[in-house]
Amino acid sequence: MNTENKQCNPVLLIHGIDDTEAVFHKMRAHLIQRGWSVYSLDLVPNNGDVGLDELAKQVADYVTATFGSEQRLDLVGFSMGGIVSRYYIQRLGGINRVQRFITISSPHHGTVVAYGSWRPGCVQMRPDSIFLKDLNSDAVIILGQLDFTSIWTPYDLMIVPANSSQILVGSEVIVPVALHPWMLTDSRSLAVVTAALAEQIKLPFLKKVSSQ
Repeated sequence: MNTENKQCNPVLLIHGIDDTEAVFHKMRAHLIQRGWSVYSLDLVPNNGDVGLDELAKQVADYVTATFGSEQRLDLVGFSMGGIVSRYYIQRLGGINRVQRFITISSPHHGTVVAYGSWRPGCVQMRPDSIFLKDLNSDAVIILGQLDFTSIWTPYDLMIVPANSSQILVGSEVIVPVALHPWMLTDSRSLAVVTAALAEQIKLPFLKKVSSQ
């Protein structure tokens, strides 16, 4: 995609549980080749041993240390990383820095897979958790202030039910890949992310749904 004349903010990639920033190797190369400056960090610990609010503080600290105070940026969060990013945006002032926000297969309404662990971060990702209820209480109001896109697959076995990745704000794109990790490498996902990052800044208060 030609990004000439587009407002290309720096892009910060936030990984999921049990991942590191290396999970974005293909997406990073794809975006750099098309003209974006791409950043990422390793959330520590990455296994749910601490709450997602604690991980979001790492994102906030990274943004403060890496970008100038006036620099706006775009955020891409995969799986748990999308919820960590939401906490940063909704509770730690990220709404004042982020212009475009993309979540990829994130459990906005929880996943039953999280019942398999009592680690604090996993408990927060259970359906109807206090943590998610709080974030969802003002999601439309806050996320509606930026360009938000949710990308998900109906075949997800990590986000159960898969439509937990749906959220009633911004744009929604269904990419029907077979496996959760493939959402970061499938050419259709990469195309959706690229297109969303290249969009002119607007206020997406009306929900849009499409399939790839």
